[in-house]
Amino acid sequence: MNGLKKGKQLAVLSALVEGNSIRSVERMTGVHRDTIMRLMTRVGEGCLRLMDERMRNLPATLIQVDEIWTFVQKKQKRVRPTEGPDVGDQYVFVALEANTKLVPSFTVGKRDAPTAQAFIRDLQGRLARRVQLTTDGFSPYRDAVEEAWHGTGIDYAQLVKVYEGERVGEARYSPPKIKAAIPIPIMGNPKIEFISTSYVERQNLTIRMQVRRFTRLTNAFSKKLCNLKAALALHFAYYNFVRPHSKHGVAPAVAAGLERYTWSLAELLEAALDGMRCGES
Repeated sequence: MNGLKKGKQLAVLSALVEGNSIRSVERMTGVHRDTIMRLMTRVGEGCLRLMDERMRNLPATLIQVDEIWTFVQKKQKRVRPTEGPDVGDQYVFVALEANTKLVPSFTVGKRDAPTAQAFIRDLQGRLARRVQLTTDGFSPYRDAVEEAWHGTGIDYAQLVKVYEGERVGEARYSPPKIKAAIPIPIMGNPKIEFISTSYVERQNLTIRMQVRRFTRLTNAFSKKLCNLKAALALHFAYYNFVRPHSKHGVAPAVAAGLERYTWSLAELLEAALDGMRCGES
């Protein structure tokens, strides 16, 4: 990777962030897939460091949280007891600021209480003021929010969705229809009209469109958990700093006041690799 010219690096990264698979990028750029993987992993690790440093003291007001499913190597039903937690179903916990569309925090792990707690703690540490937070009905969120905010300084609600039951003999790939979405205030004084997860659920579509590993029914799924995390870090850094949002016409980091202008992909690459060099020195 050290011998790969910057133009080639940008060509590879540009294809990756637009949802192309590793092998299709190899065919388009002529860069070997192993080199592509090393570049993605290195830049992704730099993007993770970059986001960790820049997503601090955020002036957010409305935060929505959701989880998106994927898997590493194989689906959970095929995981053997001897295989560890890095294999099988994985969930990406994502927070999104509803006004600016900024993604301040994400966490990859199992859909369980420890992952929810780690995610909410990380989110709380990045916020500068009191916010209204909406999650789905996943029960560990309550304790996680209570632990992070100690029951004060937040307006928290859950949006609990009620689904239609499956009919006898019915086979379905898509999720069942939603019968009702019930807003339930939990802490503080959340405003009913802002209890929503619509924007973060739309972000799930962006992830599936822009990160090839999330395209269903393909062989593009992640083979290693570290590769999944690197790909997501690259995606969210590109989304926050480089990709203009259709609502604002600028990147979410600009809309949130974190940056003065929308970055180029070359600037993101330089910032990510500079962060890695600083960490190695």
